[in-house]
Amino acid sequence: MNPTDATQPSHAADPGAGHAAREGVGVLVVQRLSARLAGREVLVDVDLRVRSGEIVGLIGPNGAGKTTLLRTILGLVPRHAGTVEVGGTIGYVPQRHEFAWDFPITVEHAVRTGLTHRTRWHGRPPREHTAEAVAALDRVGMAALRHRPVGELSGGQRQRVLVARALVLRPALLLLDEPFTGLDRPTRDVLNGLLRRLADGGTAVLVTTHDHTAANTLCDRIVLLNRTVVADAPPGELTDPAVWLRAFGVADVGR
Repeated sequence: MNPTDATQPSHAADPGAGHAAREGVGVLVVQRLSARLAGREVLVDVDLRVRSGEIVGLIGPNGAGKTTLLRTILGLVPRHAGTVEVGGTIGYVPQRHEFAWDFPITVEHAVRTGLTHRTRWHGRPPREHTAEAVAALDRVGMAALRHRPVGELSGGQRQRVLVARALVLRPALLLLDEPFTGLDRPTRDVLNGLLRRLADGGTAVLVTTHDHTAANTLCDRIVLLNRTVVADAPPGELTDPAVWLRAFGVADVGR
């Protein structure tokens, strides 16, 4: 039984991922993407590229379509128009409230749920899945807590478990939905360091956030989204107030 309704994608691993990391090629390429929810157009002509080794921050007002964009990339929301190309496996870190933290499982078990599509429904999971889960926990500094019930974790620890759950897939692309919400400054710094190390290792990272300060510090590029891409530039170049007003000045947008 999977304690979360966040579905893991079934993309195959990319045998050229190492070459992609060296060359910094586009791991994610979105072109003229449009999506509808309940008959309403939420995303319109979105163009976006994320390269290997790059951290891109996705910023916009509530209801701008940020979460919908991630779910469309994952294939959980159907495309109305446009294309999405991904050069490898996707790891997805949902918002913390989407995971059932009161489910009676350990930290290690929670991470193994990221491998559900590779586990037989009957019987124990393969031994290598345990090794993969422990290795992912070690990458986020949580291996020592592998046997602890998930319900006993702090907010920052829960966030790192969700990241490990995505990393167990060895993704070429990591999508994170509002990972900094509710975290204190030291915990945000730990998460920033982890994401930077992943990017330095060649992972492409796309993260939605309302924390402009964190985005300016962490991200190589910032994409301002309000149903469509309003601006796409390194943080130091997004200094025109008119661009931010365009991104945040429209109240009637899709969720």
